[in-house]
Amino acid sequence: MRILSIHNNYQIRGGEDESAQAEANLLKENGNQVDIYQDSNDRVATLNQTNLALTTIWSTEAYQIVKQKLRTHPTDIVHVQNFFPLISPSVYYAAKSEGVPVVQTLRNYRLICPNGLFFRDDRICEDCLGKFVPYPGVIHACYRQNRAASGVTATMLTLHRMARTWVNQVDIFITLSQFARQKFIQAGWSEDQIIVKPNFVYPDPGVGNGEGGYALFVGRLSVEKGLDVLIDAWQNLRQPVPLKIVGDGPLVPRVQAAG
Repeated sequence: MRILSIHNNYQIRGGEDESAQAEANLLKENGNQVDIYQDSNDRVATLNQTNLALTTIWSTEAYQIVKQKLRTHPTDIVHVQNFFPLISPSVYYAAKSEGVPVVQTLRNYRLICPNGLFFRDDRICEDCLGKFVPYPGVIHACYRQNRAASGVTATMLTLHRMARTWVNQVDIFITLSQFARQKFIQAGWSEDQIIVKPNFVYPDPGVGNGEGGYALFVGRLSVEKGLDVLIDAWQNLRQPVPLKIVGDGPLVPRVQAAG
């Protein structure tokens, strides 16, 4: 297949970036052609607030780039990994205008929760779940603890719901788990439009011999990853085992103290 993979990279490389790259590598190794269009949040600092807001809602630049790519390179499918905030849903429309099917991987809950996590103030929060206008996310400044930025995110979601972008411009959505799929269905999305494809490791290192003798956490050191729960549980084990923690993030002091 000939695939155009679209991804907005984060400033600090994380799981979504790794996952998108692993998928591209796996597809190439199996004989597929993968063209990659990507942008980076490093560019956010170069835009003023108005331009960033407009770009988040509709990026004319991304639309034109994708349209041109599809016109010059025959493509079977457009796979959007992450469009937020610099690429925008405009790329769906560019693909559809050229008659190319669109797949969107839902690597977080951004399309039904402004901060993408269903997590606020150290607790699960689903206040915006099922709301056409996700106003609680603005009230609580859920995106980057910034009410203006949260307002832009909520506006993007609302306008594209009004335009039925998620219904008409995307052929299939991919979630990483059955749990995530059910959350989107609970939010009103069609069951027929969402499939599950878990993340994977590539290249596959194979099964270990089981002689490590320790538990392992790899990821962002933050509350929404459940790291605080892991540390509490580890400290209460009757027969403790070594716990190795690999990563960086706001809970570094907690991890260091536990060590």
